[in-house]
Amino acid sequence: MEKVYTVCGMCTVRCPAEAWVEGGRIVALQGNAHVPAMAGGLCPRGAAGTALLADGERPQTPLIREGARGEGRWRSVSWDEALDHVADRLKAVMAAHGPRSVALSDRGGPFRDMHRALLRGLGSPNYVNHDAGCARNVQHANLSLTGLGRKDVAYDYPHARHVVLQLRNVFEAVDVQEVHNLMSALENGCRLSVIDIRTSVSATKAHDFFMVRPGSDYAFNLAVIHVLIKERLYKGAYAAKHIQDLPALAAFIEPNTPEWPAGETGVEADRLRRFVRRLAEAAPAVIWHPGWMAARYLHSFYVCRSIYIINALLGAYGAKGGLPLVNKPADVGRKGLKAFVDLFPAPKEPRADGVGWRYNHFDKGPGLAHLLYRAMETDDPYPVKAYIAYRHDPLMGFPEPDRLRRIFDRLDLLVAVTFSWSDTAWYADVVLPLSTYLERESIIACKNALKPFFFVRQRAVQPCYDTRADWQIVGGLARRLGLPQLDFDTIDDIWRFQLEGTGVAPEDFAATGMVPLAEAPIYRDPEKLKFKTPSGKIEIVSELLEKNGIVSLKPYEPPRPPPQGMFRLTFGRCALHTQGHTVNNALLAEQMAENALWINARAAQALGIGDGDRVEVSQNGYKETIKAYVTDGMHPEAVFVVHGFGHTLPVESRARGKGLADNKFMKGGLDLWDPAGGAIACQEQFVAVRKAEN
Repeated sequence: MEKVYTVCGMCTVRCPAEAWVEGGRIVALQGNAHVPAMAGGLCPRGAAGTALLADGERPQTPLIREGARGEGRWRSVSWDEALDHVADRLKAVMAAHGPRSVALSDRGGPFRDMHRALLRGLGSPNYVNHDAGCARNVQHANLSLTGLGRKDVAYDYPHARHVVLQLRNVFEAVDVQEVHNLMSALENGCRLSVIDIRTSVSATKAHDFFMVRPGSDYAFNLAVIHVLIKERLYKGAYAAKHIQDLPALAAFIEPNTPEWPAGETGVEADRLRRFVRRLAEAAPAVIWHPGWMAARYLHSFYVCRSIYIINALLGAYGAKGGLPLVNKPADVGRKGLKAFVDLFPAPKEPRADGVGWRYNHFDKGPGLAHLLYRAMETDDPYPVKAYIAYRHDPLMGFPEPDRLRRIFDRLDLLVAVTFSWSDTAWYADVVLPLSTYLERESIIACKNALKPFFFVRQRAVQPCYDTRADWQIVGGLARRLGLPQLDFDTIDDIWRFQLEGTGVAPEDFAATGMVPLAEAPIYRDPEKLKFKTPSGKIEIVSELLEKNGIVSLKPYEPPRPPPQGMFRLTFGRCALHTQGHTVNNALLAEQMAENALWINARAAQALGIGDGDRVEVSQNGYKETIKAYVTDGMHPEAVFVVHGFGHTLPVESRARGKGLADNKFMKGGLDLWDPAGGAIACQEQFVAVRKAEN
C-alpha cells in the first residue's frame, strides 16, 4: 500500500491530506498526519472526496455546445478538438476586440499562478475571483488601516486567551486546523464570544453569545470602542507607538455609548461593558476575527474595519495569541517560488472593472467580479467578449442569475473549467473537465505563516474519465496561443522550474508533502512593528480612502427594517457542504439533501407555521418552497438558509429540485455593493414567508 500526499480540493481551505492507495484504488483518506493541528482528521467534505472519482454525474470528456446556451445539448470531443476550438475562438475575439476583451475568474487560492499567467501572457488585465462575494471588505478594511492584506496576519489560536467570532462561524465553515486549534485553546482556558443573528454551532460553544439585530453589528462594535477608550482599557503604550489619529477616533465615538446601541442591537449596556472588560483583561492575546464571508450589508466594510480597530486598541496586531504578522520566505532568509506570472509583463490596459483607475482605493489583485459583469453588460469601458470561468460558478455564487445569463449571452465565448457540473458550466459554450483533486497533481504552493512552508499536491490515482490536470489544460491552451513559456511536458519539469534557486528539490516533498522554510514559528518583536502605511503606523484616518471620497470613520446608520410581513433573507455555511458544488456529491447528499428555512418560533407561530412544514418564500412575484426549521435560536427579523441549494440541472439527480436558492431572491443585487469595501451586499434583501398550500 502506497501513501500519497495531496491537498484536499473540496473547499477553498485546501487542507493537507494523505491518501492510501492499493491496486490503483484509494482505500483510505485522512488529514496529513505530519500536521499536528490536523490530527489526521478531515471534515465531512474532505472525507467525501472519494465519491467524486467514479461519479457518473460529472463531466467526463471535453464538451462543445451544440444547442442554445443552457439547453444541455453537447458534443463529446477529444482534447485536441476542444483546445483547438477554444484557442481559435479566443484568437478571433482578440483579433476583433484586442486581448483586453478576454477575462478569467476563479475561486482564488494557492494554485492559481499558472492560469493567471495564461491570461497575462495574452495581454489582458481582467482577472477576477469570487472574493467580491466573500472577503473583499475584509481585505480592504485591513489595507486601509495597516497596508496589510487580510492574509498578512495569522490567527494564533493556540496561545489566545479570548476569541471573538463575528462574521465567522469556525465550527461550521470548517478549516480543520482552525477548529482543532480553537478547541485546544478553549480546553486551556480561552474564552469564546460569538456575535450572530442565530444560534450557530459556534454560538453553542460560546461563553458569551450575543444575538444581535441583523445589520446592527457596526453599532455593537462602535460601543465596544467607546468603552475601550472611555475606560482607558486599551493598550496605551502600544497605541502611542503604533496607532495614528487616536484623538480623531476618540472624538468620533463620543456619542456611541453602550446605552446608545441597546435599542439597535438588543444587547444591554451593562452586559456589553462586562464583555469589553473581559476582553481587556485578556489583551493582547485576543483574536477578534474580522470575518470570512463579509459580503452582507452596505456598510460591512466598516464592520470589518471596526473589528481591526478593536484588535489594534487591544494590542493584538503582532502579539502572540493575537494577530501576529505572517512570514514570507524572504522574512526567514529563503527564496520564494519562481512565479509564472513574472514571465510576462503586466498589462498596461485599464481593468474593465474599474479597479485601479476608476476606483483607486481597491486592491487590484483579484478585482471585483460584479463590476466585470457590468462591463460585459454595457461595454463600458470596452467590450469583454470571452470569459473563462475556472472552477468558478458565478450563476450560483452571485445575485441575479437570470440577469447574469443575459449578460453572458453577450459573450462570443464562455468556457468552464470544472470537475463537477455547475450552473455556469451548463450555460457554457465549452466545458473542459478538470480531474478531481485526487486524480491530479498541482503546481507547488507556498503558505505564508509564522513558520512558512512549501507544499505540494500529488496525484493519488489515475483519472477515471477523460479529464486533465490544471497544468495540462493551461499548457495545452498556451501551446496553441503562442505562449510556450507555460507549456511543460511533465509536472516534474514544472516543479523544478518553480523551485529554481530555492535550495529545495521535488524529492524533498516525499517525506511529508511539505518543506518547512524555518525551524520554528517566528514572532515579530511588537516593539519593532512597522506597518505598510505612509506613517508606518496603524492609520485610523486613511489618506487613500479620504482622497477617493470615502470617509474613514462612518457614523452608524440603522439597517432598513423589514417591510410589514417580510423578513431579511440571510444565508451561511454548514460543515457538510461547500456552497453549491458539493450538494450533488453522493456521500454528502445522503447526509444533507436539502436546506431548511430557519425562522423564529414566535414569528412562525403568528404565521401558523410549524416545525417541518413546507413554506412558500417569495419576492417580487418569484417564489420557491422549502421546509421550515422553527427555532428560538433565530432573530425574529430574519430568516436563514444554508447557501448552495436549489439546483435545477437534469444531470444532477441527487441535488435537482432540493431546497431553495437564495441568490434568486436578490433582485437588483448585482448593483447593490459597498463603495468603501467593494463587496456586494447579499443580505439587504427581504422575502415574504407563508405556509405552503398542499
